[in-house]
Amino acid sequence: MDKKTQDLVDKGIMLPLMEEFYTIQGEGCHTGTAAYFIRVGGCDVGCHWCDVKESWNADLHPPTLADTIVSNVKKHANTVVITGGEPLMWSMDYITNLLKENHIKTHIETSGAYSFSGKWDWFCLSPKKTKLPLQENYREADELKMIIHNKSDFDFAEQQADKVGKKCQLFLQPEWSKKEKMTEEIVNYVMKNPKWKISLQTHKYLNIP
Repeated sequence: MDKKTQDLVDKGIMLPLMEEFYTIQGEGCHTGTAAYFIRVGGCDVGCHWCDVKESWNADLHPPTLADTIVSNVKKHANTVVITGGEPLMWSMDYITNLLKENHIKTHIETSGAYSFSGKWDWFCLSPKKTKLPLQENYREADELKMIIHNKSDFDFAEQQADKVGKKCQLFLQPEWSKKEKMTEEIVNYVMKNPKWKISLQTHKYLNIP
């Protein structure tokens, strides 16, 4: 990457774009709603069950002008979900300012492991044991989405729930490869602990992106 391009990436004017697509939100609070997804490359959180490991190496994904991305959004949707990878590895200020100027709602899905940036209508925090969120991101969370891979993850989920604000909605989601076993565990847990809700990866059941 040449110095000029690196400077634009550092400022968030360009982002390492892995993919962008218009689909139905499959998880969490906004399940079932139409949204334009922007998946940026780059992540060092290292979840062993990650289903988009190809996003981890940012160098594999071409730096793309945020203006171009927003132009594509405007053709399809009034809501954007920026995900990754780990989107907060990059400054989200420029692209979210541009989206807001175009009256597009801004949602993010993040581990919270990097400094807060951007202007968000919805902040979905999904903490991982391998690299915990920064304190500033707990304060921003509208939604806490905890991935349940085994029984010990329930304790981790409760620890994380203690750190978010009262406005935050709490979700438990079975890790896809363990869904047959862990969905039953989650159902039982939520019935005993009704502050939590269940999130499913409905886009995978629907066979859509």
